[in-house]
Amino acid sequence: MDRLTFTVRPGRVTGFLGPNGAGKTTTLRMVLGLDRPDGGTTTVSGVDFRSHPRGLRHVGALLDAGHVHGGRSAAAHLSALACSNGIPPRRVANVLEEVGLAQAARRRIGGFSLGMKQRLGIAAALLGDPPVLMFDEPINGMDPEGVLWARRLFRRLAAEGRTVFLSSHLMSEMENTADQLVVIGRGRLIAAESLEDFAARGTRPGVLVASPRAAELAAALTAAGASVEPQGPAGAGRLAVTGLPADRIGALALEHRLPLNELTTGTASLEEAFMELTADSVDYLAGQPR
Repeated sequence: MDRLTFTVRPGRVTGFLGPNGAGKTTTLRMVLGLDRPDGGTTTVSGVDFRSHPRGLRHVGALLDAGHVHGGRSAAAHLSALACSNGIPPRRVANVLEEVGLAQAARRRIGGFSLGMKQRLGIAAALLGDPPVLMFDEPINGMDPEGVLWARRLFRRLAAEGRTVFLSSHLMSEMENTADQLVVIGRGRLIAAESLEDFAARGTRPGVLVASPRAAELAAALTAAGASVEPQGPAGAGRLAVTGLPADRIGALALEHRLPLNELTTGTASLEEAFMELTADSVDYLAGQPR
């Protein structure tokens, strides 16, 4: 992995993106002192995390919800963490209530669903009431209610002034949750900027237009320097246009006396920007579906 230099600031949800194998989990593990970098340093609030004797009071993290002792109860698991980190025992009941597992406190973790284990992992991260929180794919296995709950939780934690660092493959969740993005590929830093600035780097967003005389409209737009691609089923008359703004497209249609059924300016797509900007960093590229 190359040297990555970026800063994650408090009061925001920072999304961490990258293709499979890019080094996201490795980066999180190095921040937590679980793996050692070949060179360079990782710090939390300017300090090496391993120097904290009671780490959960400084950083709460969920890396793998399955790495728990299945024979323990949820309460016993959290109690052990609380004891080893000097955290008051009352916090166990508090965080179980916070994540919706109060009724399952005495159940063995081995019988939990993946979504319940994710909630337990989030509870462990919250246990020490830390200023910094790191989550690796925290909503995998959650039902829609759980996803909405987690999204609101991350936003609330950031609003409280905490640093929330969230790794996920789900672009929709990043669009709904993150303020900032850090994007890596093959161990290299691709971007560290606001979600809006990153999405705007994509080249595909443009204007969607529909006309019963779509072929004539396409010819006129192409002659004016636009790039035009058919959209939807054949004969639908819908075109995706890049290279011309909506007002210019409307003026050209009026000039050529071509009726329009639709004229919509597209919004920047985070998914499209991500796919374009990481295209050269994908290690495990699948074949095209047949």
